[in-house]
Order: sequence, then structure tokens, then C-alpha cells
Amino acid sequence: VRKSILGTEIAYIPQAAMNALNPTQRIIRFIEDVVRAHDPKKDKKLIRELAEARFAELGLPPEVLDKHAVALSGGMKQRVMIAIALVGKPSIIIADEPTTSLDVTIEAQILDLLKELRDKINTSIILITHDLGVIAKMCDRVLVMYGGKVAEKGTVDEIFYETAHPYTAGLIKSIATLDTSKNQKLVPIDGTPPDLFAPPKGCPFAARCEFAMKVCYEEQPEFHRLSDEHTCAC
Repeated sequence: VRKSILGTEIAYIPQAAMNALNPTQRIIRFIEDVVRAHDPKKDKKLIRELAEARFAELGLPPEVLDKHAVALSGGMKQRVMIAIALVGKPSIIIADEPTTSLDVTIEAQILDLLKELRDKINTSIILITHDLGVIAKMCDRVLVMYGGKVAEKGTVDEIFYETAHPYTAGLIKSIATLDTSKNQKLVPIDGTPPDLFAPPKGCPFAARCEFAMKVCYEEQPEFHRLSDEHTCAC
């Protein structure tokens, strides 16, 4: 069942494209592996035509299919990973930090490309990232997680402009914006994350929270509904 879903219903874009591509294989081989996992008898010519069509959507020339990963730039490698993920036209794409180690210009191009493809092939993207700027640009709904648990969830506007959880507020205060003065100090979140091998009994953020009370160390907080989509575990 898992094999029948992966690549067709759900696809994955890994965090570091440069480490995900086997340097000894040509790019076309990765496309062939994905297609033949679901259709072992698929003709090589048809696979190449499919690959070239996907590459055209991503602005990649067809000759890239015959290259090795080491011959490609970071941005091209990331586009190749997106092409591999899209080859089966999945309903859901899980993108794990898809712009890691890319410069800001290439990052903007990749994000615009993902948004365009999302609408073009009618797919949904689950984006895993620490970059709040990327979240603001890409997402409709946001889950903020801490210590392996959901701390707050809501629409992107609710998370940024009606922030409820102290951890979410801490994240937002710790980043610079266009309005940040050069003399203004960013506010870090003091302390360290919890040990997930021995998780705390109560709220996982209690030890770092300026508002923590005794009950926070003893009990897991319940979710409080703030709107139809906005809830907070505090």
C-alpha cells in the first residue's frame, strides 16, 4: 500500500538536494526509478518524453537529463528534485526546507515556481520550514510545533497578526523585518529545547516561557479555540 501511494498520491522534496542525488547516476535515471516503481514495463522513450515535459515546466533544458548531479548548480539541483516529485502528479507534496542553502534570488524563484505548479496541477504543498518569511509567502494555514507537539494553528494572517502562543510570539520577535531599525535588538528565546527522549510532563515550552505557572510544568495544556481555524495550546 505504501509503495502504491508514494510518488503518485504523496511526493517528497528533501531538504538538501545536493545530498539527495546520487552523484554516480545521470538525472534521467532518477525519473526512470520513480516511474518504474509504479509501471515496471514503461518504455524508456515515453519516460524521457514525460521527463522533458516536466523539465520544461520547471525551466530546465532537456540536456540536463543526461548530466550528473555534480555538474549542476544548487538551484538546478533543487529544480530537478521538484521535477522528480512532480513526475507522478501527486495530490500532496511534502517539501522539507526546499530552499535550504540557496541564495535569496534563487530561493524566490523556487518559491514562485512551487506556487505556480501548485495551482497548475491542482496539488497541495505541506511545507516544513523555520523561515517565517517563506511561510508568509507560501502558506494559507500554519501549524507551529514545539517539542514534537502542535503549539498553535490557524490561518497565516492569524498566526502573524493575532499571535496567541508565547513560542510563536518568540519566533516572530527574534527575526528582523523591513521595519526593524538598525539600532533595534532582536529578542532571542532564552533556554534550550526539551529532550524528546525524556519529554517534560507538562507544557514542552514551560521551561522557556516567561508566563509559565506551576500548572504548566504539571499538565499538558488544552487547545483553546480563538476562531474557526485558530487554536492555541496554552
